[in-house]
Amino acid sequence: MSAETSVPRPRESGVDISDSGLLQGLLSQSPFAFAFLDPAGRFQRVDEVFAEMVGLPAERLVGHAPGELLPADLTALVEGAVRAVVGGAGSERDQRVRVRTADGETRHWSLTFSPVHDDEGVFRAVCLVGVDVTESRLVEENLRRSEERYRSLVEAQSQLVWITAPNGAVREDAPQWRAITGQGLEEYLAGGWLEAVHPDDRAHTEEAWREALRGRNMFEWSYRVRTRASGYRYFEVRAVPIIRHGRVVEWVGANTDVTPQREAEEMRGRLTDQLGAAALRTARLQGATAQLAEALTVEQVVQVIIDVGRTALAADRSAVALLDSDRSVLKLVNNGGIPDVPGAPGEEIPLAHSSVMTMAVNSRRPVFAESPESLRAQLVDAGADEEAIDGFLAHGDERAWVGLPLLAAGRALGALRFAFTRPQKISQEDGVFLEALAGQCALAVERATLFEREHRTAETLQRSLLPDRLPVVRGLMLAQRFRSGSRHVQVGGDWYDAFVLQDGRVAAVVGDVMGKGVKAAAGMGRIRNAMRALALTNPPPAAVLTGLDRVFEATEEEEQVTTLAYMVVEPGTGEGTLALAGHPPPLLVSPQGMPLLCDGEPGTPLGWPTSRRQFRFCVPPGHTAVLYSDGLVENRKRGLDAGLAELCSVVTEAPPEVVSSPHMLLDFLVDRMLAGYEQDDDVTVLAIHVPPTTKSD
Repeated sequence: MSAETSVPRPRESGVDISDSGLLQGLLSQSPFAFAFLDPAGRFQRVDEVFAEMVGLPAERLVGHAPGELLPADLTALVEGAVRAVVGGAGSERDQRVRVRTADGETRHWSLTFSPVHDDEGVFRAVCLVGVDVTESRLVEENLRRSEERYRSLVEAQSQLVWITAPNGAVREDAPQWRAITGQGLEEYLAGGWLEAVHPDDRAHTEEAWREALRGRNMFEWSYRVRTRASGYRYFEVRAVPIIRHGRVVEWVGANTDVTPQREAEEMRGRLTDQLGAAALRTARLQGATAQLAEALTVEQVVQVIIDVGRTALAADRSAVALLDSDRSVLKLVNNGGIPDVPGAPGEEIPLAHSSVMTMAVNSRRPVFAESPESLRAQLVDAGADEEAIDGFLAHGDERAWVGLPLLAAGRALGALRFAFTRPQKISQEDGVFLEALAGQCALAVERATLFEREHRTAETLQRSLLPDRLPVVRGLMLAQRFRSGSRHVQVGGDWYDAFVLQDGRVAAVVGDVMGKGVKAAAGMGRIRNAMRALALTNPPPAAVLTGLDRVFEATEEEEQVTTLAYMVVEPGTGEGTLALAGHPPPLLVSPQGMPLLCDGEPGTPLGWPTSRRQFRFCVPPGHTAVLYSDGLVENRKRGLDAGLAELCSVVTEAPPEVVSSPHMLLDFLVDRMLAGYEQDDDVTVLAIHVPPTTKSD
């Protein structure tokens, strides 16, 4: 077959592929690549598009087999397709091929191989038609990559994508949803997604979804979904309506698994709550410890325990019982700590009697009963009478109990009892707090018990150094008040004395040896005895103070400070003399309740080198002279000058019947002067009252 097409040949019946006129109209200006191959697989005709596709001139291709000119991969594709068509394997063969052009660009072609028959149906040739699909291939590739990226993003975010009809009915499968929930396709398409939502979330979720459908608004919600493993996971959902021409055509939504975030948030919340509760318990324990440290008496400790039980534990009742080891009983300290109902223990609870407190003391461990059933079981195990237990539970309003032993160095001091009118869950952290609280309470109880015992001993010692009674003298009334300070347990140095001299006059003195303890008490005893001896031999106040200075220099240390006020008064007339050794001035109270502070020379404390002076101090009939220690007018919050002014003001407020009675007057002064202040020193007061004269006198 000649490649020359310039000489026309007569048309034969059928198809003559060498007829250039026949093919000219078919191939010219066509965007497709055409080629005709004979049954032997040689090119007979090609157009310029095909020639450009393979990068060879058309005239060079005609008459040659593909293997002689084309690349191996393209040759294999063309020859294989031709053999298939010639062999009758198919009427058409579609092939995709990638071809690199002369300028290095890669193009994609779709090649179709078809048999060509003449009018008589005789096979004559193979027709190759090629279409450049590079652009569509790029579009497909971009779409594929976009889908892959979207799918990867969704999977990376644990999202489940779903689509519904405009009315919310599910119309497409969501394999990821079904893989998680274990639902079948029919169940899911029938609206089964709601069946997988947690029952507590289902109604609200459905209502919110229906509201979004009605309003065509974005649907944002969160709910729990039952998984294939029968557990629940948290999902957040967001769905948007797809609107075309003003109408919703479908809804597209995505569920995001937020279980890790929710669990992390819940964990953070629990940790925050635990830390907050721990901080609160620590603060409460610190507060209770501070309050207990300031409580000096058992009564004060009990009040702190009641306050802590109410504020820190929300207990409805708190009870404190101390152990009498000799009698093996617990003795309740506060009333009202245990309800007065049948079966309840009394004020004294034998250790053999089973109760929350006795069990705590006997076991040396806390007892927690979080409900009546728990208390009953524990008491029955401890051998308590079941009828008594049932009576107590039936008539009482308590529903939970805590018993704590008060232990000091392993020794039981007593027990605490906290009761609640509702069941109470006691956590491990609460138990640790309660044990720590009980430890602090035990220390406070031990300290308070020791304080009270030592304070009673010290007060007894101090009172033993004071006069048993004051002298009874016609024409003179004497009264005294002594109140030991509550801030110490040691004996103080305050003292008073009154005695009758040889000439019938009465000597009265109030002194103060600074300091506490045995040293102060010994100094007070020496000065008191020396003053009595000097007064009985040479009674004038100036002479007595001069003699005391010599005694002080001989017996007392230089740093010891001792002050006193000493007066000698005539019964009946009230004429007298006074000397002061650095002591607050006496107070003179008239029958009308008018106060007057003595303006005599205050002098210096004993032992200081000075010339002692005395001055006239008269207590007219109906008047009362008051000698006192600085504890009456001075404390940490009130200076001496302010205290003296307040003392005079208090006197003016005394009723007439109080002014006329030295005993009532002293009670009135002490109570009013100490009201509102914490007593931190001994208070000693001595009154010398001269009764008013009568006609018979």
